[in-house]
Formats: sequence, C-alpha cells, structure tokens
Amino acid sequence: MELLDLCYDVLIRILEEINPEDLAACARTSWGFHNFIKENHSLHKAHYLRRFDDPRIEPSDPEPQWISELQKLVKCKKILESNNMGMKQENFKFVASTIEGLIDTGNEAHEDSLNRMQLKIWFHNAQNLDAIMYRSSLYKSAGTDSQKAADTEEEQQLSAKLHCLYGTPANTLGRRSFSTHPYARSRVYDLRNYTDNTQWGPFREDGSMRVDWEMVESLMIVLGYNSSLCCRRNVPRTHPLWAQPFEGVIKDRSCPKYEWSIPMEPEIPIEMRDPYDISGIWSRIVCFNDLYAFNFGTRQVSSDQSRPPIFTEEALRHIQMRLQITKLEAPGPFDNQTLPIAHFTGKSRSIDMSWDPNSNSKIKGTVQLTPEGEVRWTTISVFYGGEERWRSEGIQVGGLTTRRGVIGTWFDKDYDPHGPAGPTAFWKVTDKAFGKIKTEQEDNDADDEHQW
Repeated sequence: MELLDLCYDVLIRILEEINPEDLAACARTSWGFHNFIKENHSLHKAHYLRRFDDPRIEPSDPEPQWISELQKLVKCKKILESNNMGMKQENFKFVASTIEGLIDTGNEAHEDSLNRMQLKIWFHNAQNLDAIMYRSSLYKSAGTDSQKAADTEEEQQLSAKLHCLYGTPANTLGRRSFSTHPYARSRVYDLRNYTDNTQWGPFREDGSMRVDWEMVESLMIVLGYNSSLCCRRNVPRTHPLWAQPFEGVIKDRSCPKYEWSIPMEPEIPIEMRDPYDISGIWSRIVCFNDLYAFNFGTRQVSSDQSRPPIFTEEALRHIQMRLQITKLEAPGPFDNQTLPIAHFTGKSRSIDMSWDPNSNSKIKGTVQLTPEGEVRWTTISVFYGGEERWRSEGIQVGGLTTRRGVIGTWFDKDYDPHGPAGPTAFWKVTDKAFGKIKTEQEDNDADDEHQW
C-alpha cells in the first residue's frame, strides 16, 4: 500500500509529524502529494500552531492565511539558519518584517510565548545578531569586524528598533553589544541631540515626532551596561527586562479591553478604561554624567561630526514610582486620534538611599500615542513647594502595555541648553498601589512605607 492510499486522517497525521520546511520537498515527489499538500489549510494550520502562537485573539476570529504565513516563516528560518552572511543582509527587510510580525501576533497569556521561544532560538546565533540587530549607524565606529552599519538611514533605524526589541542579554553574546557603550554614551550625552525638534526626547530631528530608534538603542546600551555593574542585591528588583532576549515585548493579548468612553452607560472605573495600564508600582533607573566639559570644553568638533567616545563611568540611581491614572481626555486635533491622552500622578523615592533630594518627589505626566502610533510617556518631577525640576520623554518599547517598559531621556524641565540630561528607563513591577490589595513586594516594603 502506498502512502496516498491511506485514509485522509492517517495521511494528515503522518505529514503533521515532519518538519514544516519538508512539506515543499514532499510536494515535489509526485502530483498526488503536490495536490494533497498545496492547498491543504488544515495541514499548514496544524504545523503553524504547533510551533507558533495563534495569531487570533479569539478562536472565533477570522482565520489567517495559514499557508502563506507558514511559508513566510519557513523562508525566514532558512535564511537565518544559513551560513551565508550576504544572503541574510540582502533579505534584511523581509526578516525584519517577519520578526515584527511574530512579536505583534505573539501571546504570553498562559505561559512563555512560542513566538518568543522561536525568536530566541534564531538569534542565539551570533551571525544573525550581526546581520540583523547590529546594523545601525552606531556600528560605523563601534562593534566588531562583522558588525557593519546598513547602507541607508531607513535600514539603520529599522535595525536599531530590532535591537531594542531584542535587548542586551546578560550572556556572552549580549556582552558583545556592551563593547559599544563608549560610543553609545557619546550619543546619549551629546547635547546637540536635545533640541526643540526632538522634544529633548528620543525623536527624530525632522520634527515629525517619529521615534529615533538609534537614540533609543544607545540609551538601552548605556542603561544596560550600567545596570550590569550594579550591586548584586539590587538585581532581582531593579535589573531591566531587556537583560533577556525579547523579554517583555510580547503582550498578553487575552486581557479584556474596554472602551475609554461609553455614552449613555454606567461609568466604568478609570483603571479599567485605561488603555496604557498606568496605575501601579514602577521600577526606574536614571543615569547621569559630567557632560559640561564633553559638550563645551576646548576640544570641539564640527556640527556634522560625532563626538568622541566616552570611557568614563557615570552614576546610576534606582528609583521606585507609584503611579495612578487620574484622567482620560480626547486627543487634540493634531494628536493621534486612536487613543485618548492619559494623565497620571504619583510619588517616587530613591531605593539606593533613604533621602535623595533629586529622586524623592511627587511625579505627574501624560501618556499618548505619537503620530506613527508609538506610545509616548512624559513625566515631570515635582518637589516640595510645587517646584517642577526634572522632565523626561520616553517610548514604550514593543508598544502598548508591554512589560518591557519605557526608555527615554531626562533633562531640566526648562530645556536648559547647557544640561543636565541623560538616559532613564522604567518598567512596571505590579498593578497594585495606593492602598489597594497589597502584593508580596509591597509587604516587603512595609517597613519604609512612611517614606512615601
């Protein structure tokens, strides 16, 4: 008896056990196999769902094109598993689009995302990191011989974005990216990047409010390098999520969604209508350096030249913030209309020392979408007597409600062209705050609760 003589259910079960990249080879063995496999949606669906997250939020949602989607992933896998560096770079945009698609359709509802697990396997290969993640303009000066900047600004920005999604893992491969930190530090502390057009944040100089992913990449590298040098006792509570590959950038898409405004219906608590998931306890890190001599000293460079790398270390502060959403308002005529603008208030305190006059303060801010749909966070530190002193602008890496958190810049609230300024990041630790049900972490902090 030949395989094609078997009943349909038995043949399907056999073909489901082979690797998905072997389906094409099977289809070329005979016209019978070709016709059986080519348009078999059930077979391709079974292979897809065995290895990747279901892209549907609900089982009743319209089914995707299982055949074309699986073929795209098989093609990406073959490219990344090859040893041909040139082929990887030639297919850079295709691979980048596939990575972003897997992150967008991933789901961490019940356990670790299958999409994330697959991405971790693909990018455990250092050659893939060099070909895809390490191609921003930072690698014109930094990096190894195999790490070269892409030819166009568009590809450089895209590579930087993928690097931000990947992170800077605390392992052998991840430490290779830390070798770029003097050059990243130079970009972060170059005050020429802090202008009205960039809103002093990680946005592009053209005033479009598009994210400058190369700046976000540099901020992440500097913060990650400094965090890796921290005292070990602080690591469990304050180590950034980007220390693990693709950690925190894939959402739990099973969470219920509520309309932020429902006419003629009973009022829903504002926390349930908050599309940004603000209220809770957040961990924050802030870095600062002596940047006056670097920017205004005797050794200056022309406006079109990069400043030299900075090899001196900077200070790092660990801060904990309690934030509470206070208001949702409709976006203005020039804002992204997809989601409202959220306002929040809260308090921040230093973890490193009980009394830090630059860290212990009230805090307020807003969250909204940029014109291109990224999540923008603005914070303002308010000290005793109502004095506003520090401001920050950041982007939530991975998009709406991701656990990865926000990476951005802090600076003087009056936008002082002489500084100070530097990198900052914050990510959510728990949802419970402000007298609600205590979590284990809040119970551990009960002995110093009065400092809030």
